[in-house]
This record gives sequence, structure tokens and C-alpha cells, in this order.
Amino acid sequence: MQCPEDLRYSKEHEWIRVADGIGTIGITDFAQQELGDVVFVELPAIGTEVSPGQAFGVVESVKAVSDIFAPVAGTVTEINERLAAEPELLNQDPFGESWLVRVRLSEPGQVDGLMDADGYRAYIQRTQD
Repeated sequence: MQCPEDLRYSKEHEWIRVADGIGTIGITDFAQQELGDVVFVELPAIGTEVSPGQAFGVVESVKAVSDIFAPVAGTVTEINERLAAEPELLNQDPFGESWLVRVRLSEPGQVDGLMDADGYRAYIQRTQD
């Protein structure tokens, strides 16, 4: 299971990469493995305000329909349009081409409350035992 060191992770299995006050959010490798083959992704409109723990989208797979939760507060500035036509990108490249949304952080300090890669690996291990 991949778990890049430069990201922060939520207990709901989302990741965030922050640069210049903008957070790029996606779902983790663990999440896409648990979901199985992704067949549909629903994302919010640009301008949508999100808060930590709030569902802002949906991922549908052959196994389940799962909400996507915001790890931080902010305003959606961009959505990954490719996922509408290529939802399978979430399975193929969870940390690269399949990012979900970009948000302008309203409270950048919230990122510090998320898990680092080691913490996320330990969290997954605890939930698997």
C-alpha cells in the first residue's frame, strides 16, 4: 500500500497536499483498494464551502457507494474534470492524476491536526487488527 510522505491523511481515508494556501484532496490507496473498481465520481461545484468531516462528494464502485469527506475547511477552487469520464483513475493513480478537488484553505492550521504517513499507516494497522 502506497502512503506518500509529503501528504497528510484523515481517518476517513482522504489525503491532502498543501501548496501556497491551496489543498489538493484525493482518496488514499487503501480507500481505493477497499472500494474496488470505481465506476462513478460525483464532485461539488466550484465555489462550494466545505468543512472538516463534511461529505462533499461521492465515489461509487462495483462494491459500494461511499461519501468523500473534507479533511479541512475551505472553498472549492477546482475539480478534477477527468474523473467524470475516467473514474477508474482513482484505482490506477490514487495520489497523482486522480486528485478530486482543490480548495483554498480557510484555516491552514487544520492540516497540522491530520495524520502524517507514519500515523496513517499505524491507523490502518489498528483498524485491520
